[in-house]
Amino acid sequence: MKKEKILITGCGGLIGFESSRSFLEKGATVIGIDNNMRKYFFGEGGDTRGNTAYLTKLSKNFEHMDVDIREREKILKLFKEKGPFDLIIHTAAQPSHDWAAKEPFTDFDINAVGTLNLLEAFRLYSQNGVFIFTSTNKVYGDMPNMAELTETAARFDYRKKQKLAGVSQKGISEEMSIDNSTHSLMGASKTAADVLCQEYGKYFGLNVGVFRGGCLTGPQHSAVKLHGFLAYIVNCAKKKLPYTIFGYKGKQVRDQIHSRDVVSAFYEFYKKPKKGAVYNLGGGKENSASILEIIEILEKEFGLKLDYRYSDKNRVGDHICYYTDMSKFKRDYPDWKITMNIREIIKEMVEVRNNH
Repeated sequence: MKKEKILITGCGGLIGFESSRSFLEKGATVIGIDNNMRKYFFGEGGDTRGNTAYLTKLSKNFEHMDVDIREREKILKLFKEKGPFDLIIHTAAQPSHDWAAKEPFTDFDINAVGTLNLLEAFRLYSQNGVFIFTSTNKVYGDMPNMAELTETAARFDYRKKQKLAGVSQKGISEEMSIDNSTHSLMGASKTAADVLCQEYGKYFGLNVGVFRGGCLTGPQHSAVKLHGFLAYIVNCAKKKLPYTIFGYKGKQVRDQIHSRDVVSAFYEFYKKPKKGAVYNLGGGKENSASILEIIEILEKEFGLKLDYRYSDKNRVGDHICYYTDMSKFKRDYPDWKITMNIREIIKEMVEVRNNH
């Protein structure tokens, strides 16, 4: 690729880090924004400074900026002085259901207002570029729980016949409603940001892609109890830490997609962008597993016995079963494919909890 200039918010987080590393390897100049708010949210386990330090050492083409996306004037100044940017990948967020309820203003200011600050700076100073937003499947709230489900010994799954729009045995598609459901405050603030991004694409005619991620994962995840399910459960098994299953008999299902496959999807969109397009992003049915199934994989395939207990109380707004129907993205970007299955993802986490 030519010497592109790329801005990545949340560069110390899982997807921001992988995006930064990937585009640096492609020869781009990358400016990474990260003020380590994840440590404020989650304590020492959420500290992302190691990732930003690694990127700084990795390439002279990387510049780390300790900027808060809530500070509108600083964001506008950054775009004016450092831009124009060919690509903005916006991953910075408050990502936890439970945490959002503790500080609703902080959650909304980061997720919604921070996104608006970036979008307006993009419109003013980088309007010929591409803006990618990492939204979340939490914009659907608990609507996926309205789907017709089957229950087996180890998991829930979708029935073949469904009355609910946007659900099939392929998973959840973009046709599902984001309205009339319980989202959690984090889901609501991310929904506000999601719709803002669509509007800047459609109303202003800008190249904006919205990716509603499910469980995005990888060994760089600074996983904690409140965020980063797969990496956290593997970490508990490795370190023999207690793990709590919250509700649904441990049969709740999630699909997993490796951070490298996420970034490769971003790259495909960047090469052929659209204006306000929305895509669900996840591992799909073939990369889905329940908590009970993951516990079994860890024990049978890796010899890791998880010390877990069960609580009948599920998290508010939590999904019973969620895996992603990627049909729309695959139709628009047929060159993209998933390269790592769920067992390969777990194997990498077990072998290399942190590879830097």
